Amino acid sequence: MTATRSSRLVSGPSGAVVHAVVSPELGLLEFSVLDPVADLDLLHDWVTRPGSRFWGLADLPREDLRDLYLHVDALPSHHAFLVRREGLPIVLLQTYEPENDPLGEVYEALPGDAGLHFLLGDRGAPVRGFTTLVADAVAAFLFESPAVERLVIEPDIDNERAVARARRTGFELGPHVVLPSKTGQLAFLTRERWERMRSGGAPHAIG
Repeated sequence: MTATRSSRLVSGPSGAVVHAVVSPELGLLEFSVLDPVADLDLLHDWVTRPGSRFWGLADLPREDLRDLYLHVDALPSHHAFLVRREGLPIVLLQTYEPENDPLGEVYEALPGDAGLHFLLGDRGAPVRGFTTLVADAVAAFLFESPAVERLVIEPDIDNERAVARARRTGFELGPHVVLPSKTGQLAFLTRERWERMRSGGAPHAIG
């Protein structure tokens, strides 16, 4: 695997697999750096689905969508990944340093904070508790960095499903925050809380 770590976040060249884990329930999960060119068809399909309206990119032309993620790819503080389950892309994951993001202007970011955005694209074979299992694997990916002590999210307050999922996966709700494109529900998951919540059936990392 080819991976680099800028500050506390993992990154790498476009298309590179930077993390893989075997989940007893989900099988092989691979985290690869998003390739805004090669993955554009998939990306456009996902962000234009009705269920992705809170992602906010449905109206972008394909070329603008590509250019947006090329810009993200060039930033040292922001990263985008595809998570694949047994080869099937299932999640678009974005990670970022909150202090280098508009979010950092509306709350007091701590040195160990890592922000993330999570878009579920597909699922594959049905599995009980699918989103919770995937969310835990995403948390494990971020907490693999010793410098990360707290995960930070800010779903749209009107995105009731995302807020409910956050609470279900252990995030503690904070205040509402006003951002350029939405009012977000700030929520936090500390490493300590996440480790307490984990059961003995956690996925086994292979790289």
